[in-house]
Amino acid sequence: MSGYRGFVGTNLMAYTKDRWTVTGLTRHKSANDICPQTITWDELNQSPLPDVAAVVHLAGKAHDMKNVSSPKDYFEANTYLTQQLFDRFLKSDARFFIYCSSVKAAADKVNGVLTEEEPPMPQTAYGKSKQMAEAYLLQQLLPPDKHLYILRPCMIHGPGNKGNLNLLYGFVQKGIPYPLTAFDNKRSFLSVENLCYVIDALLAADGRIPSGVYNLADDESLSTNDLVQIMEQVTGKNIRKLHINPSFIKSMARVGDFIRFPLNTDRLQKLTDSYEVSNAKIKKVLGLDKLPLDARSGLTATIRSFQSS
Repeated sequence: MSGYRGFVGTNLMAYTKDRWTVTGLTRHKSANDICPQTITWDELNQSPLPDVAAVVHLAGKAHDMKNVSSPKDYFEANTYLTQQLFDRFLKSDARFFIYCSSVKAAADKVNGVLTEEEPPMPQTAYGKSKQMAEAYLLQQLLPPDKHLYILRPCMIHGPGNKGNLNLLYGFVQKGIPYPLTAFDNKRSFLSVENLCYVIDALLAADGRIPSGVYNLADDESLSTNDLVQIMEQVTGKNIRKLHINPSFIKSMARVGDFIRFPLNTDRLQKLTDSYEVSNAKIKKVLGLDKLPLDARSGLTATIRSFQSS
């Protein structure tokens, strides 16, 4: 498992601790590592892949909300390392390769509901680096006994990871009037528990699930106003809702693209644009009517964790 020290990795290790024996892939070894068995990327370049059944590739460079990373950083972390690891996988006895990509490999904006059939048209260096990695994996000849699962999660959240919910939570926690009420949207989210469930289920299926690209999202889409309501319920606070013209808010966000400001265009889009993702394909192959954790319960647990952080 690469990226095992990250948010998803630590949750996945905890989720599967009674079923998986994990070898962690890391840049540098640590004396008090959370993973008892590790191999470095340098060691991987000099030797075959360890004797493992599966490779779960979580490592990568996340989308930079402050827009200070260079495109080269994204392609080195998200594309080239993925290619390197997959090449090692193809030469090994491992049977499964799970790549944690992103819905942003397909689209930065969505009209309707995003499915796996949508032709990829990423606009950012982050999305392009993820899509280029996907394309490389899909172009390689996969032996009959090997399986490739490319997972495209939407915004992942969970206890200990505020992500883009932090700005909203600040409004509610501090009692600041909420200025985005006039925006009407629907967004998909993904609880880290549902993500861990899917990865575990794919490997437990032992090859019965066909290789391919799978979107990951909770079953229900929620509006930003729904999120504020959930935060109010968790905190016991009721903040004032301001109906400000969306055009004015967008103009203010553009200021944040150039100077230090709580809101910039990217953050505003993540909060107020609609971005719905279909999870029908992954549920169908896993034989599920619904994922274990519903969207509201998952977000409630995440927001509750903010209070103790």
